[in-house]
Amino acid sequence: MKKLLAILLLFSAATARGIETETGPYLQAVGEHEFTVVWTTDADAVAWVEVAPDDGSDFYAVERPRYYQSEHGRRTIGRVHRVTVRGLEPGTCYRYRIFAQQILERESSHPIGGRVAASRVYKHEPYRMTTLDASRPKVRFSVVNDIHGNDSLLCRLLDGVTRANTDLVFFNGDMTSSVDSEEQIARAYLGPASKLFASEVPLVMVRGNHENRGTFSYRLSDYVVTPEGRFYYMFRQGPVCFVVLDCGEDKPDNDIEYSGLADFDRYRAEQAEWLRRAVASDEFRNAPLRIVLLHIPPLHYDWHGGHEVQERFMPLLQGAGVDLLLCGHLHRAFYTPAGEDRYDFPILINSNRECVRVEASADGIVAEVRDAAGKVTRNIRIPKR
Repeated sequence: MKKLLAILLLFSAATARGIETETGPYLQAVGEHEFTVVWTTDADAVAWVEVAPDDGSDFYAVERPRYYQSEHGRRTIGRVHRVTVRGLEPGTCYRYRIFAQQILERESSHPIGGRVAASRVYKHEPYRMTTLDASRPKVRFSVVNDIHGNDSLLCRLLDGVTRANTDLVFFNGDMTSSVDSEEQIARAYLGPASKLFASEVPLVMVRGNHENRGTFSYRLSDYVVTPEGRFYYMFRQGPVCFVVLDCGEDKPDNDIEYSGLADFDRYRAEQAEWLRRAVASDEFRNAPLRIVLLHIPPLHYDWHGGHEVQERFMPLLQGAGVDLLLCGHLHRAFYTPAGEDRYDFPILINSNRECVRVEASADGIVAEVRDAAGKVTRNIRIPKR
């Protein structure tokens, strides 16, 4: 009787309080046939996404299919929601809305469901997203890096990014100085990104060295979904095959800063074996253009992480037909054309206070570097070789 009364009191209090979406939604791991939506709520919940074609019909015209977050055949309960929608068509626009039903009592074999937090579609437009498409003639994307928690700068750099003018946005590492809590990454970049663009423009995360620091860094993969389940991966959009690499930490593994927990030399060696196979694949070799993103650059940098990048990754990229390598880390801007230094591909190292906006097509690559006021500080044209 006492337990029943406690459950009823809990149910009453939680029902009165309700449930709210805290951060998101934002798009992750978008492909030609699937996409993943991530968001968080302020209470445990079961989450799902409803999807409708962008055909002009009212979202409420018919019952829309539901896609649940589930693992091993059971729908999951939690505060971080990662729902994957599959079976879609390439280059197609879809509408979606998110739902999360609060779970009031999860200890028993029959959990009690409470209120639902959902995006509204009768007063507001539903979210829209477009699947990737390798046959598209061009791709437009933006890159920022080394923001280190400066959310106001991030908002200024990415002001004006929409579905109409941008296919992808890359965060190329060190978006905070350390990863210490969900609240921190939500405030620093996931929340601003969701409000600015990421509910409709895919957000692509590239891990920098500072993403490996902090008590919450082990949980980053709960909030970042990648096509291959790792922080290094490859995907195609339009004429470009994108390769995302993970630099690891910048100092030797035995540095006291890492408290004996670093194992990045072995990790980079394993990653290099993956990269060897990736650059030999048909997906990479048959793409009209190949763009690589990597936080730590192979030039202008003499620390251990830079040496590892030079020794592990660069010999595999050299001669592979790379059209552009995009880096950060130095908080300064450098551009090295192909063949001017030791590599046969151009390298653009973006500063920590500028955004690179790129358009790539069969004719080549145009990269505009803009400051926080929107002024173009550098215009780089890289012809197709």
